[in-house]
Amino acid sequence: MNWFSKLLEKNTTANKPSRKALPPGAEHRGSLPTDNTVSKPSSTHRQALSVAQLKKFAPLRDLDDAALSSLPHLSLAYAKGAIIFTLGQPTSSVLYLLAGQLSMQPDSDSHYQIDADSTLANLPLNSGSRCGATATALSDVRILEIPIQLNRLWTDKSQESANCVELVDIQLPEPINGSRFFNSFAQAYRENKLRLPSLPDVALKLKDAVQKDIGIRGAAEIIQLDPPIVAKLIQVANSPLYATEIPINNCHDAVARIGLNATRNLVMGISMKQLFSCTDPELMKGMQALWKNSLYVSSLSFVLAQECSNINPEDALLGGLIADIGAIPLLHFAEQFPDGGPSFQELKTALPYLRGPVGVLMLHTLGFPEQLGNVPHQAENWLYDSGPELTMTDIVILAKLHSYFGSGNARDLPYINSIPSYSKLNHGKLNPDFSLMVLKKAQNRVNAAMHLLS
Repeated sequence: MNWFSKLLEKNTTANKPSRKALPPGAEHRGSLPTDNTVSKPSSTHRQALSVAQLKKFAPLRDLDDAALSSLPHLSLAYAKGAIIFTLGQPTSSVLYLLAGQLSMQPDSDSHYQIDADSTLANLPLNSGSRCGATATALSDVRILEIPIQLNRLWTDKSQESANCVELVDIQLPEPINGSRFFNSFAQAYRENKLRLPSLPDVALKLKDAVQKDIGIRGAAEIIQLDPPIVAKLIQVANSPLYATEIPINNCHDAVARIGLNATRNLVMGISMKQLFSCTDPELMKGMQALWKNSLYVSSLSFVLAQECSNINPEDALLGGLIADIGAIPLLHFAEQFPDGGPSFQELKTALPYLRGPVGVLMLHTLGFPEQLGNVPHQAENWLYDSGPELTMTDIVILAKLHSYFGSGNARDLPYINSIPSYSKLNHGKLNPDFSLMVLKKAQNRVNAAMHLLS
């Protein structure tokens, strides 16, 4: 059992919600399978929407014109009261609301409404292999139907950028494109002049050693090169999480008590915290906020992996921890910028545009495993589809979306049941009650972890 699991046990207990059964098996109706409760469209129109009309929708707006002009699509009309699709229904289409109003009933006692003139109508009603809600027409509606291959088009485009560690130019959006600071940052990135902090040698050596099945003695020999980390390990081993009647007073016994994998994650966590540091008081407050949020996302990732996937929770923990690692070089650049850089709030606003390429570069420089290299680029790419199997990137995406629950930033985000990552989870698992349990577990774990890592 690892140290984060023990934090969970010490700080919270929760009953797991029972799974709900899936709807009956569906029969195929063209590209959108149906069961006997699903209504047939009153009409189907094959006339193509213009590229400009298609670019209203995400992620279509980010595809090039050639891809959009060749993308097949249909316009389906339904009468008021029609059921467009049902919860758990398999589908090979991505659907958008063109006109009218829909009521969406996920695996929950509550429902939500989507109007065609709202910003949420620019997002897919569903984008995974199974529908995450039952959609009922509250008025006459028109639905845009696009083959699910759209997900592959968008994922391929996203993956091209994520896989590229060469220093290609960063595309700055209009709000910051005229800024001297952000143009200087993009130039420094392109010319490989960014200050990229490194992890302590002990963290990198231990990470490589554990992958080679090193024993407890070998791990202790590496960790002993860094006395502050040794002191922290002994503190954790003697904390209520692990303490027995016999106190620990050396590194070898601390590693033996905590366990190799948990020790590796603890050392990486301690080392990661050291990266979130600078001397400017305002930026340091921002760094501390980013660190706390990273710890929160890592905790959410751990709980989601543990509760509803076969992903190693310890790997998911590390994946969540590095999701915003691209912010570190940006804040260091601001600290060193002559004549003063932008405020932390301005930097935070620009972070979504810079997090991916800078984070990928930083992980590559630090020698992190390839499976983590995708995370900074895709962590807030809500419509990213990694394929039929649930991946660690999916877990971090779900954790990131969870991290915005209850905040002002959640207003224009997609409903969690409409994104591809959700459709790969065990159905009936990630309902609202379960989400509240996940948030509670993660927050309790964060509070304890912040105390241990402070």
